[in-house]
Amino acid sequence: MYASGPTTAMSKPHREAGTAFTQTQQLHHMCRLDIHTPPITAWNTGIISTNSPASRSVENLKEMIKSGMNVACLNFSHGTHEYHVESIKNVHTATEIFASDPILYRHVALALDTKGPEIRTGLIKDSSTAEVGLKMGATLKIMLDNAYMKKCDENILWLDYKNICKVTEVGSKIYVDDGLISLQVKQKGADFLVTEVENGGSLGSKKGVNLPGAAVDLPAVSEKDIQDPKFGVEQDVDMVFMSFIHKASDVHEVRKALGEKGKNIKVISKIENHSEASDGIMVAGGDLGIEIPAEKVFLAQKMTIGWCSGAGKSVINSDVANAVLNAANCIMLSGETAKGDYLEAGHKQHLIAHEAEAAIYHLQLFEELSPPGDHYQRPHEATTVGANETSFKCCNGAIIVLTKSGRSAHQVARYCPRAPIIAVTQNPQTAGQAHLHHGIFPVLCQDPVQEARAEDVDRWVNLAMNVDNAGSFFKKGDVDVAIGLIGWRPGSGFTNTVRVVSVW
Repeated sequence: MYASGPTTAMSKPHREAGTAFTQTQQLHHMCRLDIHTPPITAWNTGIISTNSPASRSVENLKEMIKSGMNVACLNFSHGTHEYHVESIKNVHTATEIFASDPILYRHVALALDTKGPEIRTGLIKDSSTAEVGLKMGATLKIMLDNAYMKKCDENILWLDYKNICKVTEVGSKIYVDDGLISLQVKQKGADFLVTEVENGGSLGSKKGVNLPGAAVDLPAVSEKDIQDPKFGVEQDVDMVFMSFIHKASDVHEVRKALGEKGKNIKVISKIENHSEASDGIMVAGGDLGIEIPAEKVFLAQKMTIGWCSGAGKSVINSDVANAVLNAANCIMLSGETAKGDYLEAGHKQHLIAHEAEAAIYHLQLFEELSPPGDHYQRPHEATTVGANETSFKCCNGAIIVLTKSGRSAHQVARYCPRAPIIAVTQNPQTAGQAHLHHGIFPVLCQDPVQEARAEDVDRWVNLAMNVDNAGSFFKKGDVDVAIGLIGWRPGSGFTNTVRVVSVW
């Protein structure tokens, strides 16, 4: 139950979190950080994990959800549509296992990762799961003849890019598997390259290849990249990750393919510039570290997070602690979960992110992200800024947002409040896409809509309180403050009320 009325009580999770977050200067904030202070119970950063043959079983997915995964990424560089249908069913089955747990049960979002203009190696001879060792200084011949597609070994490597001999020169660098293996071209032929292994390692099948500085003539959006999102629409995916996007028109092309039925699917570009056309940006650190000097990657990451935060866009990163401190919305595991060997990496990533969240200087972020005093604000902007200001002043346990499209919750999250955002919605897609934004805990309400809007509002707020009573944000019996962001008319765009309520 909840009751309206003013209060100055600080929520129990905030009292337990120490005094660092109350400081008004960053240096004082840093000095008050304490390694012995537990972080608040709720987590604010989304965790995206790549699904693969090794990790897509219901049992593995269940463990990944327990470790914090809230977005399952389907890599369409591999597998048939039938294969991905099975993977999607497994995600739904694993999710429903937690139906009786109000904290672990959440709508796990589905992300479709397009193939994009990738260059990949062939299959290792005798087994698609085998690996061969490449030693530094050894000679490796790159072949384009399809006869070698399934016959790669320590001497022969097949690539699927037929023009590689035209765009590389003697002395050019070729990087394999996110740069783990590096080759230098020593000799060119019409349909082959002779290379020397500069940095060796274990080579598996179908690994990505980068050609830094080469004028690769692959289309950014292939026919497969058009057909796969259309399939995703039929499977109710929540977002599409676009690989190696060159320009905004590439994003528009995929949006066109999604059509009217998929118009609400979020499009995330895996590069650091075209944020205006995209719903968010993914900083692909592995590929970025090949295309630009490794020592510049952190700078590109900070630039991207800064621009996206200022524009209110989602930003996803594979780094952990620093990405969280820089206010990244999501962090991503790819090879660690795709190979299936390091599923526990998700749990460790979750723990690191959780600790880093406790060290974020939220007050500074809010002040820098807030519009200037003379800036005109539309009503929904004013209410979301007001909710954030009230949250900081009350040191409350959570911000409750009742939302249909998710826009109100996204607007609140834009300012990176310390308090988690409980977003109550009846739309599964809205619940899934909430994980792309800072600190949103989606609650899916499956009850029918009431004729009286006031009854719906009361019922939905109480639903959020009941979830909270399970111990995620407030503690039972503690007098805390929740900020209710409410629209008194049904539908999108009518959020116009900030309401302070006490939780009993």
